[in-house]
Amino acid sequence: MRLRTVRTDDGGTRAEIHRGARWSPTDAPDVGVLLATPDWRSTADATTHPTSPTGSAPVVTTPAKIVCCGHNYRAHIAEMGRAAPQFPTLFAKFADTLTAWDADITLPGAAESALLDWEAELAIVVGDVLSRADRETALSAIAGYTVANDFSVRAWQRRTPQWLQGKAFDATTPLGPELVTPDEADPAAGLRISCRVNGVEEQVGSTDDLVFDPATLLSYISGFTVLRPGDVVLTGTPGGVGIAADPPRFLRPGDVVETEIEGIGLLRNRITASHTEITGR
Repeated sequence: MRLRTVRTDDGGTRAEIHRGARWSPTDAPDVGVLLATPDWRSTADATTHPTSPTGSAPVVTTPAKIVCCGHNYRAHIAEMGRAAPQFPTLFAKFADTLTAWDADITLPGAAESALLDWEAELAIVVGDVLSRADRETALSAIAGYTVANDFSVRAWQRRTPQWLQGKAFDATTPLGPELVTPDEADPAAGLRISCRVNGVEEQVGSTDDLVFDPATLLSYISGFTVLRPGDVVLTGTPGGVGIAADPPRFLRPGDVVETEIEGIGLLRNRITASHTEITGR
């Protein structure tokens, strides 16, 4: 089963469920709210929504929590010259970081000083309340998977040992285009994950290269904070990020970044210059 969130002609958003050959509307404003609705799988059949879809939106628009795991692909750990972690390396994002699968990503400030980097990621969307859950319980609480790119402003990330400020710029984390339920996509089977910049493949990996798999991550995170339907967990990026290249490479205005995970979906985001860079103000 596939779910998505779309923008509507009344200026809002709504969740839709794919059934057969068509998308069925629901009254939920986004997939996260839909997942918190009892018997959500049957809601679309009984719902008639008067508005029409006019554009794309993040799969989840206002999650209470976005938790991200860094250094979680063995290949990426190796290219960064680090040892395999004993525990997940976690940081948080805010809902304002999320944007649509086809949205422009605007460079913060001048391109040469931003050092904007790409990071293809598998994202988990939580479908049930989890608190101090064991791995089996956590696995059963996964509503589905979607595609993300954790675009990182390395210039800000490098300012301190804490990563938050380089990872939390507004509208820099596309999430979508759809949520795919676990019966249709299994990361343990080794799904191909890739990132292309202007058609050139910069990252390629497999989800079976994860150090901490989705169930392990949810179980670990729920040990210190409750997770609820609609919360999002980013699972890390494979090898091939720009900062690890020799010499390092970063994104410029006009670049097109495509992020794809086998069986789940494709993001396509153009990098644009900020107003400050264009006008000098």
